[in-house]
Amino acid sequence: MTMPPATSRQWRTVLRFLLAVAVGNLVWEVAQVPLYTLWLTESGTEIAYAVLHCSAGDVLIAAISLALAVLVFGRGGWPNQRYGSVAIATVLVALGYTVFSEWLNVELRGSWAYRDLMPRVPWIGTGLTPILQWMVVPAAAFWWARRL
Repeated sequence: MTMPPATSRQWRTVLRFLLAVAVGNLVWEVAQVPLYTLWLTESGTEIAYAVLHCSAGDVLIAAISLALAVLVFGRGGWPNQRYGSVAIATVLVALGYTVFSEWLNVELRGSWAYRDLMPRVPWIGTGLTPILQWMVVPAAAFWWARRL
C-alpha cells in the first residue's frame, strides 16, 4: 500500500512543527547546560558547539519521531484527522529515544555527565530536564503548528 503524496497543508504543518521544535530545543538546551559537567570543564566555544550540536540532534529526533507517528497513526488524514494521536505518538517515541540515549551516553559511554544539580528520575536514573524537554517542547510545537 502506498501513501498519497503530501498536501501543502501537511508540509506547512510539518515545517511549523520543526521550526518550533528547533527554537524550543535551542532555548531548552541553553537553559539546561549548567546541569551538565561540561558547564564546569569546557570552554565557551565548546559549550556553544555542544548546545548547537544537541539542538540539531533534537530536531532530527523530532523529525524521525513525527515521521514514524504519521506513518502509523496519521495515514492519509493527518493533520486534519488524528492530530492528537500523532502528537502523542511523536512525544512517546522521542521520549523513549531520549531515555535510551541519556542512559547510553551517561552510564555506558560516558560521553557526557550530569552535575549533582541535575535532578534524576529515581527508577531509571535519567536526568529530569531531558525528560521534561521531550514532554514540553514537542507539545508546545504541536500546539503552535496547529494554531497557525
